[in-house]
Amino acid sequence: FLTFGKSGKMASEDITKLAESLAKTKVGGGQLSFKGQSLKLNTAEDAEEVIKQIDEFDGLEALRLEGNTVGVEAAKVIAKALEKKSELKRCHWSDMFTGRLRSEIPPALISLGDALIAAGAQLVELDLSDNAFGPDGVRGFEALLKSPACYTLQELKLNNCGMGIGGGKILAAALKECHRKSSAQGKPLALKIFVAGRNRLENDGATALAEAFGIIGTLEEVHMPQNGINHPGITALAQAFAINPLLKVINLNDNTFTEKGAVAMAETLKALRQIEVINFGDCLVRSKGAVAIADAVKEGLHKLKELNLSFCEIKRDAALTVAEAIEDKTELEKLDLNGNCLGEEVCEQLHEILEGFNMASVLGSLSDDEGEEDEDEEEEEEDEDEEEEEEEEQQQLKERGTEEQESLTPKKIIDSQASTPVPSPPVDVATFLAFPSPEKLLRLGPKCSVLIAQQTDTSDVEKVVATLLRISSVFKDEAPVKTAVHETTDALMKKAFSSATFNSDAFISNLLAHMGLLKSEEKIKTVPSLYGILMTLNHMVQQDYFPKSLAPVLSAFVTKPNRALDSCSFARHMLLQTLHQL
Repeated sequence: FLTFGKSGKMASEDITKLAESLAKTKVGGGQLSFKGQSLKLNTAEDAEEVIKQIDEFDGLEALRLEGNTVGVEAAKVIAKALEKKSELKRCHWSDMFTGRLRSEIPPALISLGDALIAAGAQLVELDLSDNAFGPDGVRGFEALLKSPACYTLQELKLNNCGMGIGGGKILAAALKECHRKSSAQGKPLALKIFVAGRNRLENDGATALAEAFGIIGTLEEVHMPQNGINHPGITALAQAFAINPLLKVINLNDNTFTEKGAVAMAETLKALRQIEVINFGDCLVRSKGAVAIADAVKEGLHKLKELNLSFCEIKRDAALTVAEAIEDKTELEKLDLNGNCLGEEVCEQLHEILEGFNMASVLGSLSDDEGEEDEDEEEEEEDEDEEEEEEEEQQQLKERGTEEQESLTPKKIIDSQASTPVPSPPVDVATFLAFPSPEKLLRLGPKCSVLIAQQTDTSDVEKVVATLLRISSVFKDEAPVKTAVHETTDALMKKAFSSATFNSDAFISNLLAHMGLLKSEEKIKTVPSLYGILMTLNHMVQQDYFPKSLAPVLSAFVTKPNRALDSCSFARHMLLQTLHQL
């Protein structure tokens, strides 16, 4: 409802409208809300009305700024007004930097954080979700987290912020420091709710946070869905959860447990008495993991209200074991086993078992059941699992080996060279493209970009899109992987776009369809995560080979609201920013 002149200033009638709308913002219980008003606060002048409201609000305990966009200058003056608000306890500051450059967010957060420290506020809740600030953004509120203003913090919400491994490590260190300092004052940090879904924390970020959780020990809810965490990170979290006896809610949806992670988590569940919600949906716990979790449920968890093991590749016997385990769980409201590999007969058996306990109503829909799988497929999966785990272990050993090598004495180095190392199995292009992983791409060696471009028929748009998606799926922010992805993409796309027969329009349509951003008449399998392809496109569009005519098309589709893009707001923001600057 606001219009801005070319200078970005508001017309006087807009200020009147704004004043009227702001007059309605006071809410009971010491809360001042500007939620969802789409205010564009760039300059100090733009923020005048907001500041006036803050100044005039006695006993301000909660400030809602969601759904607006606050620039560096506006943040400074809002911060100045907050310096006098010592009673502020709750900062609802999610989604308040829409359309800002990533470089603008840390200084804005630093100003606001410094103001809360100066005011002597004692925060109970800090919500910075849905702000695409990346690892640098965590630096923006790091000082606040370590300060006395956060010694009283009970709820920390950082959903969908693109923190990455680096941001996860900075956050974990800040939480540990906050706990250390607050303990020295006799009132240790007693965090209850931690939310950090969709942040690409991966194993290293999750392990760093697990260390902090193990020290804190007061958690009641942990929500970390969609973070690319595999069994090493899941195991670290499981060990930390065991030291948090008040845990009620564990939501790790859409990470990759495999059997190792599921068994570790099941052991922890046996030690927890207060658990009400377990959400391990889309976590690949598989049958052995499901049986281990069922044992934990059977032995205890009397307060359990919800158990989600959907889309986990669980087979018939394991699913029946889960159903039998909930017999005496009188509080249970929902059991979700949808999207597993059961078949009609087993789905009916599940209903029968639960009817026998008078609990038929708790079973969720089974409409996405994958049907029974044959034994060959099971064996194939187990082989794949073992391959993945071997690769992970080799990578970890490699990393550990490098660290140890640096700290060895000369004599030990000579000894270790005497024993021949076990070589990694060789990788060819076909193996990488069939089961892509960052390690395999790096193992292809310096010629990987040339090899992949040579072996891809670039006259076939479908093949080019398929290869590009496989390369981009292994994208990581770490330098060697990022460089390998960029170089391989460049070689492939340069060859494709320079070919006279290559249809660029068909390429972009096909790519958008595979990304789930364009409806296709044929049945097309969409990629599970858009993060890698968005970050790869961010590099591609800046290269000379990329046809500038495709930029507006790409921009239009990435701008449109789409659920597939919601989990990648950071990568989407980066790409749109780059396209805007072309």
